[in-house]
Amino acid sequence: MSRDPIIIKSPREIEIMRKAGKITAGARSVARAAIADGLTTKQVDKAVNEFIVKSRAIPTFKGYGGFPASTCISINEEVIHGIPGKRVIRNGDIVSIDVGATFGGYVGDCAGTYPCGEISDEAKRLIEVTRQSFFKGLKFAKSGYRISDIGAAIQEYVEGRGYSVIRDYVGHGVGHEMHEAPEVPNYDIRGLRPNPRLVPGMTIAIEPMVAVGDFHVKVLGNDWTVVTVDGSLAAHYENTICITDGEPEILTMAENID
Repeated sequence: MSRDPIIIKSPREIEIMRKAGKITAGARSVARAAIADGLTTKQVDKAVNEFIVKSRAIPTFKGYGGFPASTCISINEEVIHGIPGKRVIRNGDIVSIDVGATFGGYVGDCAGTYPCGEISDEAKRLIEVTRQSFFKGLKFAKSGYRISDIGAAIQEYVEGRGYSVIRDYVGHGVGHEMHEAPEVPNYDIRGLRPNPRLVPGMTIAIEPMVAVGDFHVKVLGNDWTVVTVDGSLAAHYENTICITDGEPEILTMAENID
């Protein structure tokens, strides 16, 4: 991704991305509301798929690289890319929902981690720290700053609270494609990799992935699901945003509750 040119979006393109983002945020809200003890991850995915299709959009994830579902649903130690199926969600689980919708040829991409019933205090804190770390990074998602400023703010906040930032997976540009340049790591990349300056018209997904334990991860035998190596809980939070002349615009936010 990082070697490709960064595509600056026109006002018309950004307006379409707002519509795609609104649908995607709605799909995340549908998934969050569907989480319940005894429900399978496949049932949650079905609800999301139906919402996206009824919204006249296309489920971006379905078929992407061979992924078989409309939603990535990852539970507890699963960080990202959980495949919906027969797994039953239980009280005490934390459930990460990652969803994309394509509308008018443009993609919205967002994620969040939510509780099922009563969860541990540690799990509650992990979810809150992960979500807040996004907003810490968002403060630096402004014209003139660099990609590294976003990641450095996220890393400082997360590690300052005793958690780890996943390194193997990062945020990214969003537009016609779900994954465009630039890469947006959730840690300080100064001197380590390309570090472009932010300019108006850039559209990116900021998506901190945070673990209670170590940041090392592995991919399961299904070639998709990423889990923490030490089995510790993980959480994920993501929004697609647009860089403007002033404050960044979140394109995938529903009523500021996601």
